[in-house]
Amino acid sequence: MAQEKIAITEEDYNNSKIEMADVMRSEGKIYVLVGVIGIVFAGILVYIINTDRKVSSLEKLLKEEN
Repeated sequence: MAQEKIAITEEDYNNSKIEMADVMRSEGKIYVLVGVIGIVFAGILVYIINTDRKVSSLEKLLKEEN
């Protein structure tokens, strides 16, 4: 059933309505979603910067010992 061919119509190309996003926007949940994505991205960014600083300090210690 997953391999059956479905004809693509002109209506499919002109479809620009995304029901899930419209519902989330109307209920105000889209802002919560954007906020959560922003917080996760910021957390990953802080983690990467912190790890880079630790690696840089370890590299500096290795250069001083040699």
